Amino acid sequence: MSQHLLTVDSLQRESVDHLLRVAARMEPIASRRQVTRVLEGAVLGNLFFEASTRTRVSFNAAFCRLGGSVCDTTGFTFSSMAKGESLYDTSRVMSGYCDAIVMRHPDQGSVAEFAAATNVPVINGGDGPGEHPSQALLDLYTIDKEFQRLGKSLNGAHILLTGDLKYGRTVHSLIKLLSLYDPLRITLVSPPGLEMPTALIDLVTSRGHRVEQRDSLASDFSDLDVVYTTRIQKERFTDEMNESFQGLSDDFMVNRDFLDQRCSQSTIVMHPLPRDSRPGANDLNVNLNGDPRLAIFRQTDNGIPMRMAIFATLLKVDELIEKDLRPVRWFVPGQVGTLDH
Repeated sequence: MSQHLLTVDSLQRESVDHLLRVAARMEPIASRRQVTRVLEGAVLGNLFFEASTRTRVSFNAAFCRLGGSVCDTTGFTFSSMAKGESLYDTSRVMSGYCDAIVMRHPDQGSVAEFAAATNVPVINGGDGPGEHPSQALLDLYTIDKEFQRLGKSLNGAHILLTGDLKYGRTVHSLIKLLSLYDPLRITLVSPPGLEMPTALIDLVTSRGHRVEQRDSLASDFSDLDVVYTTRIQKERFTDEMNESFQGLSDDFMVNRDFLDQRCSQSTIVMHPLPRDSRPGANDLNVNLNGDPRLAIFRQTDNGIPMRMAIFATLLKVDELIEKDLRPVRWFVPGQVGTLDH
């Protein structure tokens, strides 16, 4: 694994497998059964210049679970960038304060520009429509855990990616990460104008995977192992697209009827969140809440051990975890959510 985590392009199969193994070792800490202070004294700079709840808090929690502390900045308004400070200057200043930095920025390529100015590890928390490597890693970790639970293998699996495949950075990173593994069958379903970029499709097919594009979910998906659906990223639309886009129809909606009528009882449903639960949004339907096939909250929970693994690997303490463990002393509920399975 390189000095920074900016794109999944920097990851080889070996380094991904290593992160999966380290994340598994982090499970007792992430699930609040054990405590470690292996990063005691270390400081994380969390720089989020775009709206975020899950990613920002997940990175915070992961660093704190390792014993570190966090300095948070959210939004341009409260940063020196509002006064015209360059990415270079911000990077150099923050590097003097922090031992690791997570950055989210609305402009693609900005995190890489920021990282070029520092030797302190930088993690890309999302750069516009570009990439979201830590999300892809936790998604892969989720698929791996779900398949182990169901007795399935990733080799030859059928995975459906649907929703906004053009601006959805999570699917861009995930499809590249999946392409490192044994041949898969990947089906892409998106509204007109929101298709997966051709360059990504060409990359995946060049690595021996079978990629099929469809124009709706009105098909037989009885052999489907995973459906990964994404919110429409309207905040990234041009004015022209906003005027022409009429919203999703039922042909693109993942709900209980779709799962019961077109999929199997072992199909896993994933979503990077947030899901748009407003009427007419036609995002992942809330009528799946409580369905054991819905893995979205197990998916978010998995963000903690995976991001702990990323920090531990970048800061080179991944081999010290087992030497610094003790039981928790506070009350921890058996299940975090009331509908958890």
